[in-house]
Amino acid sequence: MTDFFSDNYTDYNDTELVDLSIDGNKKALQTLIIRHQLFVYNLALKMVGNVADAEDITQEVFIKVITALAKFNGESKFRTWLYRITVNHFLNNKKKNGKLQVVNFENYFNDIDNIPSFDLNDQEQKEYRDTIEEIRINCTTGMLLCLSQEQRMIYILGEMFDLDHNLGGEILGITPGNFRIKLMRTRKELYNWMNKKCGLVNTNNPCRCSKKTRGYVAAGIVDPENLQFNTRYTSKISKFSKNKATKFSNTVDELNKKVFQSHPSQVPIQASKIVDDILNNNLIKSILDF
Repeated sequence: MTDFFSDNYTDYNDTELVDLSIDGNKKALQTLIIRHQLFVYNLALKMVGNVADAEDITQEVFIKVITALAKFNGESKFRTWLYRITVNHFLNNKKKNGKLQVVNFENYFNDIDNIPSFDLNDQEQKEYRDTIEEIRINCTTGMLLCLSQEQRMIYILGEMFDLDHNLGGEILGITPGNFRIKLMRTRKELYNWMNKKCGLVNTNNPCRCSKKTRGYVAAGIVDPENLQFNTRYTSKISKFSKNKATKFSNTVDELNKKVFQSHPSQVPIQASKIVDDILNNNLIKSILDF
């Protein structure tokens, strides 16, 4: 099992780690993977909506990145180069895309409406606290799957991770203006539905995560003993934002944005195994001469 505390390269910048990795330094490569694993995994988790596929995709992305390390020329930041490869992997991965159960907003919210609602007393509110949060994250993650793949990617990068339009456009290979327009349209579509249906952003809406708790548990959608989203984290998605200190106002758009930026920044269940599997991949070992 990988020892995450034994490397001596944490103070090295990405370019230095890339150079050392190309020269066959396994510890430097390990450091590079660990440094960027959370971003790739959390992007994958929001794109596909389930842990197992997100972990598979994280490993696939890093194998693709590492096999192309020699092509990194330093003209852009390594992070930007990594993001571009990650995004292209999602947009071009027909196998994973075909497995996604994507629905439209109307059907999605109708399914939620059909789940029975029950008021919880104060004791039950405390007892189900973590489960209620799980439902909030699960439900709003499902809303992202109602967007087209391109919309979902643009929203995650531009709104949840708060990448600026110049960087977002560069990663997706479009102009900053085009990125901004696409994000604005995506935001409008998502928020219009949330404002009509979701009690998190409009108190006039009857749907409440706590009221749906018993229904979600009874239907087997959420297991209080095996939480998938409200677990394994020490920070929020907003950690990826360059505007971490931004204070949210009470405008409708800001309330919607806060719902998604407050999602946990999760660590993969098999974080160390993913790193080990990458480092022990035969193709990687042969390319980098480990």
